[in-house]
Amino acid sequence: MASVTLPTQREIKGRSLWQDARRRLFANKAAVTSMIVLAVIATMSVVMPNIWPHEYDAVYIDRISCPPPDYLGMTGLFGSQAELCPTAVGEGHLFGTDANGRDLFIRVMLGGRVSLSIGLVATMVALFIGVLYGATAGFLGGRIDNIMMRFVDVMYALPFIFFVIILVVVFGRNFILMFIAIGAVEWLTMARLVRGQTL
Repeated sequence: MASVTLPTQREIKGRSLWQDARRRLFANKAAVTSMIVLAVIATMSVVMPNIWPHEYDAVYIDRISCPPPDYLGMTGLFGSQAELCPTAVGEGHLFGTDANGRDLFIRVMLGGRVSLSIGLVATMVALFIGVLYGATAGFLGGRIDNIMMRFVDVMYALPFIFFVIILVVVFGRNFILMFIAIGAVEWLTMARLVRGQTL
């Protein structure tokens, strides 16, 4: 009796959750394009303020409210103001100047820096507090868990703007206040998720 050889089966490799998520992400062209655009904006916000020739607070008296340079031949949109600011084209005011004669491009880039820093730091604060609080509540359980999660419910009931007003009244207006306000509210959802996973 002749022996029959079976065809060798091709080895099947499984995919991890990260590989599956990466494959689906890169299959979405809109998401990839958005990531590239955001990466360019973030890089410009970090790098450009260091190399741009104009300072954010430098006032150019002779260039108040100048439009951006007319690269596309749309002078008619800006009217006579473009004729009053001929120096703006040669001086590198990419977005023009504001009503005080300050360069708008550098101010937009610095605003991007502030937005990035608030987003990153507030997210890290919310992540740290939420994971610690939720894991503690889920691990201890019982009455302590019940009390801790009722506190989260009370915090959820407060409107965000009300919370910010209280912080401004108590601590005054400063830059760090934004980190505290966002981080102090955003951790609530993270705490609930981590508590559920811990349980």
